[in-house]
Amino acid sequence: MNSRWKPSVTVAAIIEREGKFLLVEEHTQDGLRLNNPAGHLDQGESTFQACVRETLEETAFHFTPDALVGIYMSRFEKAVPGKNQALDITYLRFAFCGKLGEEVAGQALDEGIVRTLWLSPDEIRACVPLHRSPLLLTCMEDYLAGKRYPLALVTTDPSVYDPKP
Repeated sequence: MNSRWKPSVTVAAIIEREGKFLLVEEHTQDGLRLNNPAGHLDQGESTFQACVRETLEETAFHFTPDALVGIYMSRFEKAVPGKNQALDITYLRFAFCGKLGEEVAGQALDEGIVRTLWLSPDEIRACVPLHRSPLLLTCMEDYLAGKRYPLALVTTDPSVYDPKP
């Protein structure tokens, strides 16, 4: 049987304020880790919508993307409890920067998210072993290097929003 390989599509918000970046600390299979507000693209939404939703769910802040910082691929193996063979996972990440809006008072953070925190670039560079993804650092460095692409670079066809297959 022929099987088509499909990477997991994710989004990430690169949010900088006064020289610090908004990160989340979350429980993972490997312990507490740091990441950008990020998550998976859900069926029926654009990458922009996913980024807005994930940022709200993980930080309780509204977010408005202004630019695409980059599109990234990474691959790693994830141990599966009770199995001898690890999962081979590839992620395709769309990273956006933009404006952080108002905090939604009283909103609970996504399951597994312990807290949000603001770290400087040097603090982020100093704690690489705690990064959930190697893309956290890559995206930040690209942002600091001024990489910005128009949002129009990513097009979502209206068929994505159609509930019919």
